[in-house]
Amino acid sequence: MTQKKWVYLFSEVDQAEEYAGNWEGVRALLGGKGANLAEMTRIGLPVPPGFTVTTEACNAYLQAGEKFPPGMWEQELEALAEVERLTGKKFGDATNPLLVSCRSGAKFSMPGMMDTVLNLGLNDEVARGMVELMGDERFVYDAYRRLVHMFGSVVLGIDDEAFEHPLNSYKAQQGYTSDTEMTAADWQAITDTYKAVIKEHMGFEFPQDPFAQLRLATEAVFKSWNGKRAIDYRNAAGIPHDLGTGVNIVTMVFGNMENSGTGVAFTRDPSTGEKRVWGEYLLNAQGEDVVAGIRNAEKIDKLADELPQAYQEFLDVCAKLERHYKEMQDVEFTIERGKLWMLQTRDGKRTARAAVKIAVDMANEGLISREEAVRRIKPEQVDTLLHPQFVDAAKRAAQESGRFLVSGVNASPGAAVGRAYFDADTAERKAKEEGQDVIMVRPFTKPDDVHGMLAAKGILTTEGGATSHAAVVARQFGIPCVVGASDALIDLESRRLVVGDLVVEEGDWISVDGSTGEAYLGQIEAVAPRLEEQTDLMTLLDWADEISAAEGLRDFPAGWPTRGLQVWANADYPEDARRARSYGAKGIGLCRTEHMFFEPERLPIVQRMILAKSSEERTAALNKLLPFQRSDFDGLFEAMTGLPVIIRLIDPPLHEFMPDEQALLEDVIESRIKGAVDEEKERLLANIQAMHESNPMMGLRGVRLSIVMPEIVEMQVRAIFEAAADVKLRGFEPKPEVMIPLTGTIKELEWIQPRLERIAKAVMEAKKVDFEYKFGTMIEIPRAGLTADQIASVAEFFSFGTNDLTQFTFGYSRDDAERNFLVTYVEQGILPTNPFQTIDRDGVGQLMKLTVDKGRSTRPDLECGICGEHGGDPDSIEWCYLIGLNYVSCSPFRVPIARLAAAHAALKHRA
Repeated sequence: MTQKKWVYLFSEVDQAEEYAGNWEGVRALLGGKGANLAEMTRIGLPVPPGFTVTTEACNAYLQAGEKFPPGMWEQELEALAEVERLTGKKFGDATNPLLVSCRSGAKFSMPGMMDTVLNLGLNDEVARGMVELMGDERFVYDAYRRLVHMFGSVVLGIDDEAFEHPLNSYKAQQGYTSDTEMTAADWQAITDTYKAVIKEHMGFEFPQDPFAQLRLATEAVFKSWNGKRAIDYRNAAGIPHDLGTGVNIVTMVFGNMENSGTGVAFTRDPSTGEKRVWGEYLLNAQGEDVVAGIRNAEKIDKLADELPQAYQEFLDVCAKLERHYKEMQDVEFTIERGKLWMLQTRDGKRTARAAVKIAVDMANEGLISREEAVRRIKPEQVDTLLHPQFVDAAKRAAQESGRFLVSGVNASPGAAVGRAYFDADTAERKAKEEGQDVIMVRPFTKPDDVHGMLAAKGILTTEGGATSHAAVVARQFGIPCVVGASDALIDLESRRLVVGDLVVEEGDWISVDGSTGEAYLGQIEAVAPRLEEQTDLMTLLDWADEISAAEGLRDFPAGWPTRGLQVWANADYPEDARRARSYGAKGIGLCRTEHMFFEPERLPIVQRMILAKSSEERTAALNKLLPFQRSDFDGLFEAMTGLPVIIRLIDPPLHEFMPDEQALLEDVIESRIKGAVDEEKERLLANIQAMHESNPMMGLRGVRLSIVMPEIVEMQVRAIFEAAADVKLRGFEPKPEVMIPLTGTIKELEWIQPRLERIAKAVMEAKKVDFEYKFGTMIEIPRAGLTADQIASVAEFFSFGTNDLTQFTFGYSRDDAERNFLVTYVEQGILPTNPFQTIDRDGVGQLMKLTVDKGRSTRPDLECGICGEHGGDPDSIEWCYLIGLNYVSCSPFRVPIARLAAAHAALKHRA
């Protein structure tokens, strides 16, 4: 029976069955570092001879209770013998010694998370032989003390402090300020001290047998896969725990000799993406000296003056690596006596800005396709580029100076700096009348806080979750927002926020980071990017749109969409619509008419309409609202000329437009106590109490309100079509689509939709204009989905309101669920994700699919889209692509992210 192969020389990896046309298989088998060392060897780059013990060996070792699998150690010794042959040196031989390094290397890069040991093979006898052979005693004992230190800390688990303390004490006694002042005798003394540390802590001597060193070091790398820092990193990075790590045994080459050096570099600038080699190096140093910052490294360009031949060879190697991997590389190298050696290459980490520039440049250079360029950019990288960000150094300084205030849920990304105000009216007044930058701070927000929220640079609440009112509005309007900062207490009477010993008085400066969910005292420097200035990103998004617009992407029945998803936007005001269009939106998927009712000059009219005792009184109030609504829609249609605009008729329960019942009750009681009864407030309170519903979100709202009080939506439809007609007469192309919310049965649509269509036709006839329009409904109630074939006989389009659909399907109250148990559910694995952030494919998603299928069985060309918060979530966008939606609609600020996510879905699933 053939023994399993556990060890591969760099030069023989192409013999592995997993290698044939399967680069991912090689990375899984050898780890990223081993695979890349083997690949560099294969393409003829200067790599020191070596071999890799596979990740499979690591897993077998750990599963067997930390025992080498059968035959592995023997294969490692055979590979070592081949390295001896290739180098002409002998492991453990004092007259011609071979030294090796032992490094970890998992499939996915985990920088600094696992363990490395250098200079294996050194012992007292070999050290004396190397001094005699090389004539450089300082170099030899510098290498020896590094081995003893690394072996003690990495292999034997002794705290680094046990080695660092005696070194620092010795240097202080000698009056040294840096390691470069240490002499050969000094390093020999430190080596002896380190050996004594091992004896003291372990009860045995530092092993003089080189093969024992190698065996124990191999085990240490295997064990490091399950070290705490490695597990924590994998949890944070989403890397599976069952991959294991490879062990790379590589011939040591030394940068700490004459005409020698070591460095780390990127083949392009990782901060800007500029096409130039960027990095640092040190002469007379080993690799960890650069990484650890023990000495101030030099910029890589200067190497051209000091070792010009090696530098030019290095530039040639960098260019070859980029051409080969078709990706920016992060490389480590050593120059030993003028000879260049490559020790590592991997795909380089980079900023979001650099990632976009590199992808676009490489596509333009012909290295990769446009499709590959689009595929390489992650939606979260685009998100980063679109929002103000705190300058890293400034934020670190705030943390180090104790200005961290509180953390919560990162509800809406971006950085904001302003003065703290604790109510919407004050926030708006300070912003508009005094020109202040404002952060609105509230326990939670309500619809009648919107004017203050819109005036604010940022929002901070102590309650609520990622889909609370504050979070939804903030994301819609691109306002940085942190919610649920529950460690903070707000005292609205004294106008202050308290976190432990920290106090924020009204008017104090605070800084809010909506990307990380953090708030700080004082002002932190921020930078604000503009999309139109980011030409590389604009180019990439245009390519993404081209991918989504291609014919034949989706294999659906006749009448269904065959192109990819379009991206529309949720916008309530013309300014939002213009922004959405400039960001690439192909329509408005949701205009919430109720937001317009909360404007200060309109709210009193809305309240009079609600409190009206007769239809005539209600109509009179609505007639005063009509010009406002018409003006709002006029601006939207003009901004979106030629593109569809879906306007949702009034949806929320009427109590949301009324004063707060509790606050009003307190006012009334106070007046009664004083003996000065306020009859107007008494009547208002009585009316509000009469409107009380046990569960208003399931009560009189949406289409139900339209049937009970049809005058409201009749006014809205008249305003919509009068505005569209006026815009058409000015030479624009309005495309209104009227959406009736919260439909549960076809009978509701059959009752309300015909009377609204009659108004639409009457307006068009009176204005003598004609334009495209549709009437459709919002799918938020499971029964609507289950009877979608009936509803589609009346409705011309469906739009999924996935926030309410998720609430009704799960039976959750969104705010209560996020506040009380959803975090626990996700942490405990009861739910894979928060279903209000990412569509629950197994439940809500299946209901959506059923709705589309049944609806199009009646009306094959039925337009279907999504306008809930999920419209900007990449995973949810992929599901929308798969079930055949025409579009997703999201906040204007999420449109570029959604455009990229839609292209990713098309690339992943195209027919």
